[in-house]
Amino acid sequence: MPDRRENPIPVMLYKAFVYGFGGLCVIYLVAPIVIALTMSFTSGQTLKYPPQGFSLRWYAALLDPVRSATEHIAAWNSLKIAGLAVLGSLIFAVPATIGMTRMKRSTAGTIEPLLLAPLVLPSLVYGLAALIVANFIGFKPSLWLTVSGHVVVFGPLMYRAASVVAQGLNPSLAEASTTMGASWFMTLRRVTLPLLMPGILAGAFLVFIQSLDNVSVSLFLADARTTVLPLRMFALIEESLDVRVAAISGILIAVTLVGLLVARRVLAPPRQA
Repeated sequence: MPDRRENPIPVMLYKAFVYGFGGLCVIYLVAPIVIALTMSFTSGQTLKYPPQGFSLRWYAALLDPVRSATEHIAAWNSLKIAGLAVLGSLIFAVPATIGMTRMKRSTAGTIEPLLLAPLVLPSLVYGLAALIVANFIGFKPSLWLTVSGHVVVFGPLMYRAASVVAQGLNPSLAEASTTMGASWFMTLRRVTLPLLMPGILAGAFLVFIQSLDNVSVSLFLADARTTVLPLRMFALIEESLDVRVAAISGILIAVTLVGLLVARRVLAPPRQA
């Protein structure tokens, strides 16, 4: 009989390629984060790798309300814009998700690409186009124009996250609620929204992080008084390679990691008994 044993050489080559290439990708993704964190603890006067000594002086300088007043204003503006972008995305994405689930599949398949189009369009192109249209109709760059731009560009992220959850919902649950005498609003509040909550929370996290880190839309739509944190970081690098940029990066990385851990804990499916 012929020997049907699997040839170990192709298997070894396959594993070497997968693990080797995968390891290089992980290193490529993680190395910049590690380098940025390492530089934030330097005791030197400028951004330099490897860092000179270990110190928390730049985190202390970043928290100094006098020395870093401009950075605090920029951080507050970014947090405010990101929070309002999440709220605006909720107003847009949740009704769109519920409405799309009640449409015919062919109709929903025609409309959904239009809702997701801002994810495909480069945000730099959209920012410039939005600025031109705003000037044409008489609006000037402002905080609210920036928020509206973030809602348009990042709102589809929340819609996509919520729609993934909505596709797995059993429509008979809402029908049963209506049959039992509940109004449409009570069904929405007690049945539909709680079931959609994992997707809504995941989408809110994505919108918040993307809005907080955005440069291109804010660059065109924010006015001179609405300084946002990413643009302020670019200014610090251009002016003096200020190490506070690395400290800001360290804080943002920490906030993102904590958010991911909390989201994983909150949004994790319950364990089956």
